[in-house]
Amino acid sequence: MRKVRDIAREILRREGGFVDDPDDPGGATKHGVTIHTMRRLGLDLDRDGDVDGADVRRLSRAQAEAIFIKHYFRRPRIDALPRPLQASVFDMYVNAGANAVKILQRLLREMGQPVAVDGIIGPQTLSAAQAAHAAAPDHIVDAYGIARRNYYFRLADQRPASRKFARTRAGGKGGWIRRAEAFISPRYHLSAAEFRERTAVWD
Repeated sequence: MRKVRDIAREILRREGGFVDDPDDPGGATKHGVTIHTMRRLGLDLDRDGDVDGADVRRLSRAQAEAIFIKHYFRRPRIDALPRPLQASVFDMYVNAGANAVKILQRLLREMGQPVAVDGIIGPQTLSAAQAAHAAAPDHIVDAYGIARRNYYFRLADQRPASRKFARTRAGGKGGWIRRAEAFISPRYHLSAAEFRERTAVWD
């Protein structure tokens, strides 16, 4: 089983360097760490009394990795989920915060598990995740990855400015979709034709 540090480094490879895209609600971001996270953690890296874009630019890969492990893996208790789910939920938590857990909770409800959709991994969610994994050990990771992909599609459906994250200018799969499918078995990946059909409503 992969170590959490190895998973964190894989996430770092998926994330880019410094970006401040006006269409990204996360604002200024580097290595997947947003300015909002840095403000919440009080990371005034240039020690000028505030946390702004200059501090985001100073963030190192090692600092981002430490933030991932402490605040996006251990603190939300992703480390207590069934091991096969941890990498995908961890990756999604870096990308979407507590929505990563809500996606899992909705999936667990669809699988017949009694769980609240509150974005918090507590005893109820842990028990439901263990039961769902025991019932469908060969499918739950794919099911979560597909649920992630559907979440991204819904965001793009609702917010045209976000479509560039789901579809390239050439009409192929964008970063969001490729990221979700990195955790889905190839047999469940959308073909190019299926992807075009799903996104045709955006044209």
